[in-house]
Amino acid sequence: MTGRLSGRIALVTGAATGMGRATADLFAQEGASLVLFGLGGEALDDAAAATEGVAVHGSVTDETAIARAIDACRGRLDILVNAAGIILLDEPETLADEVWERSFAVNTTGTMKVCRASLPLLKRAGGAIVNIASVGAFNASPVNAAYSASKAALVSYSRTLAYAHGPDGIRVNAVAPGWVRTPMSEWEMEAAARANGTSVQEEFAALESRIALRRVAQPREIAACCLFLASDDASFVTGAVLVADGGGRAPTHNRAV
Repeated sequence: MTGRLSGRIALVTGAATGMGRATADLFAQEGASLVLFGLGGEALDDAAAATEGVAVHGSVTDETAIARAIDACRGRLDILVNAAGIILLDEPETLADEVWERSFAVNTTGTMKVCRASLPLLKRAGGAIVNIASVGAFNASPVNAAYSASKAALVSYSRTLAYAHGPDGIRVNAVAPGWVRTPMSEWEMEAAARANGTSVQEEFAALESRIALRRVAQPREIAACCLFLASDDASFVTGAVLVADGGGRAPTHNRAV
């Protein structure tokens, strides 16, 4: 490793599993000191132990928990990665208010609250924010209305934040992953398999056949995108969206169900 983040303090939300955990692991290898915030119980503690970081248990929807995460940074924050997120299957005609509201509460409002609370510290360091969005922000899906809308809002918010705080030396970018082998994607594929009378393996195989690289990503590959945007290698990159989908951007038929 190159030590690209040596001496820097990074706060990662959603760090217990998936892309958040992979980002925490990679950032630690690159020299960052970590505060890991999110749900996950023992999984979050394991992530903190593996990265020699500090675990702060709580939801990004809880401002008291967010304040504890900021306090754990001990007055300095160089990097914020917002990886916390949820996906709930829905259909526009039957979309329940609680599904819409929960999706936005975690994916958009929760990220906004963590960013808002982090800004005073980030302004001191001239830091970097990386928000993990989704290609769902750009691709239509008949079963992810709330999720896609919340991620589209996150992209817009990230761009606004970049413009508002560029003069403070804060860079804000988003990563828009396609399919990644995470617990969330496994859950989606299980739902697809039940609906289609297939297996999870068959659903992944069918999906991979529609992606240019003919595979889904591993979480570490998305973590590498976050590392680039958080590091000095991206010193003149802000307000951008890095699409990392293996060439899979396509219309609605690329979704699981």
